[in-house]
Amino acid sequence: MLVQLNDHEMNLVRRGDSTGLPIIFIHGFPFSHAMWEPQLSVLPPSYNAIAYDIRGHGRSAVGDGLYTIELFVDDLLALMDYLELEQAVACGLSMGGYIALRAIERHPERFNGLILADTRSVADNDEARINRAGVIKSVMTKGVEAFAADFVKLVFAPQSLTARLEQVEFIKQIICTTDPRAIGGTLLALAARTDTTNALPKIDVPTLLMVGEHDALTSPSASEHMAGFIPGAEFHVIPEAGHLSNLENAPVFNRHLLDYLGKLEQVK
Repeated sequence: MLVQLNDHEMNLVRRGDSTGLPIIFIHGFPFSHAMWEPQLSVLPPSYNAIAYDIRGHGRSAVGDGLYTIELFVDDLLALMDYLELEQAVACGLSMGGYIALRAIERHPERFNGLILADTRSVADNDEARINRAGVIKSVMTKGVEAFAADFVKLVFAPQSLTARLEQVEFIKQIICTTDPRAIGGTLLALAARTDTTNALPKIDVPTLLMVGEHDALTSPSASEHMAGFIPGAEFHVIPEAGHLSNLENAPVFNRHLLDYLGKLEQVK
């Protein structure tokens, strides 16, 4: 469904019981809410599951392309207000994790759980910022299809590129439908994001971290290091998966997700 939030048209889907424990799934760059279907399809109907398209992605409006992580956080909070959710569990992968971490840093009272997949708290260094600038130039000169063909090689484990062709093509098609302005604007937002590492020890909600065994963008060691800063955090490496661990090994990812949610329900 399309809703008007922050002078912007946002696309979202809801599954389950609107009175149940709310879980908001925040996708990575440059994907859409559809990447979360393997999780949405297995969640018991007692949960209030929400997945949405970040500004400029999926069916959400592109707007002017002048994006920041702060704006993405504003959109997330506006979505929670629209749905009348005082609190929710935030589940973010990659860019979605950046948004979730900044959101809980800004408004810890709005979240009662945190799931971070294939993401990091550190900001880009100069080399990474320069690389993002190069990607923007490439998208504008060579087009989105060429970018998509290169990008899937980064986010999927090498074996997935041949063993999971359907998933690779699925992600490639999502990227190809993304407006170049949105890709460029999001890359600028990612390059300019703040470092949330100092806020990690202040996280006081149950936190689950997962990372693909073969994630080339966020290494398991870096993810485990980040988990060490969060009090009581649970950490798992997802075998036979790259940066898209929720897609590449959904059964294992989902097992940890459901175990975590079950324990969270007990705490309630």
